Amino acid sequence: MIVLVSIGKKLGERILFEDVSVTFTSGCRYGLTGPNGAGKSTLLKIIMGVEDPTSGTVSLPKRVGYLKQNLHEFEQFRVIDAVIMGNERLWKAFEEREVLYAGEIDDKVGMRLGELEEVVMEENGYAAESEAAILLSGMGIDEEAHTKRMCEIPTDHQFRVLLCQALFGNPEALLLDEPTNHLDLSSIGWLENFLVNYTGTLVVVSHDRHFLNKITTHIADIDYETVIVYTGNYDQMVETKLNMRSQAELEQKNKEKKISQLREFVARFGAGTRASQVQSRLREIDRLEPGELKKSNIVRPYIRFLEPDVKAGQTVFRIKKLSKSYGDLDVIRNLSLEIHRGDKIGVIGNNGRGKTTLLKLLAGKEVPTSGTIEHGHNVETGYFPQNHDEMVDKTCKISMLDWLLSQTKEVHEQEIRSALGKLLFSGDEGLKAIYKLSGGETARLILARFTLNHYNTLLLDEPNNHLDLESVSALAEAVRLFPSTVIVASHDRNFLDRFATKIIAFENNGIHFFQGPLEEYLHQCSLE
Repeated sequence: MIVLVSIGKKLGERILFEDVSVTFTSGCRYGLTGPNGAGKSTLLKIIMGVEDPTSGTVSLPKRVGYLKQNLHEFEQFRVIDAVIMGNERLWKAFEEREVLYAGEIDDKVGMRLGELEEVVMEENGYAAESEAAILLSGMGIDEEAHTKRMCEIPTDHQFRVLLCQALFGNPEALLLDEPTNHLDLSSIGWLENFLVNYTGTLVVVSHDRHFLNKITTHIADIDYETVIVYTGNYDQMVETKLNMRSQAELEQKNKEKKISQLREFVARFGAGTRASQVQSRLREIDRLEPGELKKSNIVRPYIRFLEPDVKAGQTVFRIKKLSKSYGDLDVIRNLSLEIHRGDKIGVIGNNGRGKTTLLKLLAGKEVPTSGTIEHGHNVETGYFPQNHDEMVDKTCKISMLDWLLSQTKEVHEQEIRSALGKLLFSGDEGLKAIYKLSGGETARLILARFTLNHYNTLLLDEPNNHLDLESVSALAEAVRLFPSTVIVASHDRNFLDRFATKIIAFENNGIHFFQGPLEEYLHQCSLE
């Protein structure tokens, strides 16, 4: 188990949380939730000792698996070795044993080698490579890559290796920060099954609602400057939390009403002969005086895309024998399909198969190697790039307000301030400089830009990345209500399930266009 005692953390004058005492129990799977900036990643770092708390202590089991992000540290190691390094005791034994065998072996060295062999046996080291290979295969990394150096495989696969590293060696506790990033749907499914069968203590941060609902037994929510643990998955937590908040607000109103009646009595009879009753009422007022309800993190942005100024033609895109290659790599080959006005299309598939390329081709950001894309009559596209730097210069020192003024036509400053407010940038927060924005803030800024322009076709590439769970829900609702065409690439099933009526799937055997929602497509695939 993991035990936190009186943990506090301040960033300057801002309190992230204070006096947090929580026990994460073995056999339970906790989703750590809260809006962007609430301190989820910070709390995980405090638990692991990567970052110091302002106050309090943490108690951990001996072996903890932790999802690292420092790829450069492992770039010269073999992939399979990087996984085995998740068991630090075993890896150190392997390293020392290799050094000793390379030198002269005397009695002292022989005795030490015997001790190391005992460590290897205790840690099931003779099965280490086969266990690591199982994890890597589950993450979709081909066997031929297992003996390559980390720097020789794609970056997204390197992150998957570090996830395997965290899972390796039967750790007593697992701390995972956004483990589904860089995973495709099949890998996410494999990870879900692994974690559901995991018997240690799990604490996970994720923006994937479906993933959290599938794996968690409890939710540890950062709110009211503390951590509150709820039994159940994320959706159950939200329902419980909203009910508790509504009840607290109702009790507050009832107290205020009762105090108002008591004060009316005191005002009427304060100077008369009913002194004892007046004093009784004053004591009752002191007892009932409600404290100020702390602000909750249950805040969802309001996202609505504007009605198009111009209606697009019935056929939005007509794709004929489209191919796109990068050198010898064929990403898209001989694709033909039509996309019609009003289609809500989810684009799915493993990373690197061409989802982003397809959206860039449709947006005119890439040129086909062969074939054509015909744009329909009056098609006006808005393109949300997976890499925010393609739209927003993160070194820019102008404010969000000024950036939006430069990105919109005939829109008044007050309209922009209103759009920023709906995306949770209230008051003077809109004056924050671009270069100071986090990933989540940049995503919300781009969404604000979209809500101020009258596009009739939206091309969104992983728009839910960096957004917290409530923002993802708000975005899904906005896409569902948009009265025209939307094409969205995402790995988030819950997100796509909310609006997608058709699926473009990049599979091993080609690109498939499915006339139906994601769940139907996945069900059909499971039957084949």
